[in-house]
Amino acid sequence: MSPIAQLRAHAISHSLFPPKTLKAAINHLGFVQADPIRSPARSQDLILRHRVKDYRAGDLERRYATLHIEEDLLYAYGFLPHQTWQLLHPRPYTGRLSKFEQKVLAVVCDSGPTHPVELEKHFGSKRVINDWGGYSKATKRVLENLHHRGLLRISGRKKGIRMYEAMTKSTQSLSKNERFQKLMHIVASILAPVDEKALLRIAAYFKYLIPSIAGRRKILNELIEAGEFKKLTIDGHTYLWPISKKRYAQPPRQVYFLAPFDPLVRDRKRFEHFWGWTYRFEAYTPPAKRLRGAYALPLLWIDDVIGWANANVVNEKVNVDVGYVTKRPHDPDFRTELEAEVMRLATFLKLKDTSWELTM
Repeated sequence: MSPIAQLRAHAISHSLFPPKTLKAAINHLGFVQADPIRSPARSQDLILRHRVKDYRAGDLERRYATLHIEEDLLYAYGFLPHQTWQLLHPRPYTGRLSKFEQKVLAVVCDSGPTHPVELEKHFGSKRVINDWGGYSKATKRVLENLHHRGLLRISGRKKGIRMYEAMTKSTQSLSKNERFQKLMHIVASILAPVDEKALLRIAAYFKYLIPSIAGRRKILNELIEAGEFKKLTIDGHTYLWPISKKRYAQPPRQVYFLAPFDPLVRDRKRFEHFWGWTYRFEAYTPPAKRLRGAYALPLLWIDDVIGWANANVVNEKVNVDVGYVTKRPHDPDFRTELEAEVMRLATFLKLKDTSWELTM
């Protein structure tokens, strides 16, 4: 097996582990990236369906309160174990809370789990310009800021809308250096094997712990030199992953439709190096310029991402249209496994396992 094939096998075996309970899978993954687009389901559900036994769309939202997890920003917004969330906080802020922020915080503390709409009774529905140049309700922006500061947490969701509640102030016994090292281990494990440059870019999210680029690079080099990370350079790309005693098996003869933000495909540069073609998320690309579809799901067959699938639910049936980078595999098992994945997708969407149509 070539070095690049070994890295691909490592990535697949590490990330697509045998299905576990929902709580165990989140703890094993370390982070599940969220996205609000539902096509045919939200990103977090599409990521978890391969890794959780008998998982159904929406299970994460329904069971959130029982899982001892949090929503927050790691290298993207998503769901993470409470112990990982604790490493992110406290985040330092130089400014004091505004009077408006103090009032919103006081109302949530008094009210318990609070839906953003409920705050309109207290503060009205004034709008402010958001980070994307559009408009958001002022109370919604304040809730998000208080959450980012670690003063509020997400207690759950109601029809997809975040509910907020007061958070007990975080007490942190670890030094900033120790927190940074642990976060590097977590991120490197989630995306293993991770491109060294990509890991350093992600490390910038934690610059409130280690402000300088040189300081962050120094700590990462120390982890490598201490033997905590393994390092391998192929074709000018340097990959890192935490040392593990686990042996990585050859990927199974199975088809997977992966979410666009699945940890296996999230790094687009690594994707291109591993699988030899360019994958782009095209939901925000004008339709006329899309190459593969608004929410094309990378199609993994054994250890190769050979194409993509677009899946939509119409009249209680999931329609799946598959495209290929070169051509459809001649392997006689491929069609059987492809149809099995479509059936699994239908079941995950709570449809009958016969309620599907495949175009290939």
